[in-house]
Amino acid sequence: MKSSPIKLRKQKLSSKASKDKAVRDLAFAKTPARRAKKAENQRKHRANPGMKGKDYDHKTSTFKSVKANRGNDGKGTKVEGKRKYTIK
Repeated sequence: MKSSPIKLRKQKLSSKASKDKAVRDLAFAKTPARRAKKAENQRKHRANPGMKGKDYDHKTSTFKSVKANRGNDGKGTKVEGKRKYTIK
């Protein structure tokens, strides 16, 4: 696996806060919508093995670079959050 040139710092949380965050993160990852997106991602990647290193964008139904997909094509993530985000 390639390492990223950007070094992310680990959050400095107390042990209680860290455990609480882990519980919240796991609960979010197990929501029906997240599970459906993950399953769709896996199906798409198995069907297109040449797309290694790309992310599947559920909004446009295409493979994009990680940078473009997670950064909302330069618009940032606040534009796309919560009710504003719809899958075609």
